[in-house]
Amino acid sequence: MTTINIKGMSCNHCVMAVMKALGEIEGIENINVNLATGEVTFEEAIPVDVSVIREKIQKAGYEVV
Repeated sequence: MTTINIKGMSCNHCVMAVMKALGEIEGIENINVNLATGEVTFEEAIPVDVSVIREKIQKAGYEVV
């Protein structure tokens, strides 16, 4: 299980946007976004480069911290 912190989420729409962005990455499964803590957890079925994850989240309008 991988956990990352995301800055800029403020509502359920934000949660859905982050889940959609991560869901588009091959190998990422079981995504769980906690709006209150700003944490996202997920599993990697195959190794995923952190730069790919960061780029997808930034394109959705949020920041990985």
